[in-house]
Amino acid sequence: MTMEKRLWAPIFLAAALALAGCSTPNYLVSQWSNPAYTSPPFHKVLVGAVGGESAIRRNLEDEFVAQLKARGIDAEPSYRYIPEDQNVDESIVKKTAKQAGADAVILARSVGVEQKTEYRPGYYPYTSFGFFGPHVGASYGLYGWPSVRRYDVYTSETTLYDVGKNDVIWTGTVRTYDPENVSATIKTYVETVLKALQERNLLRGKS
Repeated sequence: MTMEKRLWAPIFLAAALALAGCSTPNYLVSQWSNPAYTSPPFHKVLVGAVGGESAIRRNLEDEFVAQLKARGIDAEPSYRYIPEDQNVDESIVKKTAKQAGADAVILARSVGVEQKTEYRPGYYPYTSFGFFGPHVGASYGLYGWPSVRRYDVYTSETTLYDVGKNDVIWTGTVRTYDPENVSATIKTYVETVLKALQERNLLRGKS
């Protein structure tokens, strides 16, 4: 795995990946929202992504903007205001949001990477037939050599800020497995985050 992929994979959510013989989608591990927060709908959201290769940062921010606008919420990517050679962090994005006339910020960043090892035996249960009828799981047959698969589990965090109040509205942690398709991974990541925000009625556009 390239260093570029390691830097950005935590920000993405992979589409679907076979794990222990079944398809495991990306999922929201945990989320928190400010119970005391009240605010009218946002006028504009600035989207920022921390770290990584500039082209992937642009794609991630653009996908957020596209999906936000599809929900009736105006949004802009931070790369229009922050140079590609400048590090993006929370304070810079918040300052940039004020300059861009945005009253909210969505900031995505990686949390960590954990390597996993999966062992798959060469023997699997099958149905045998005898004098007394079928016996499911009573016999085992060799279907191939035992295998070992190593993969990375990525954890990323996305936070929604109210710029005017300088307050955290919501933060969510998402976990995924080795992203194979960058475009599909980005799209799924954004869908997961925005769905969680809308379910809590925290992301509304001007009516």
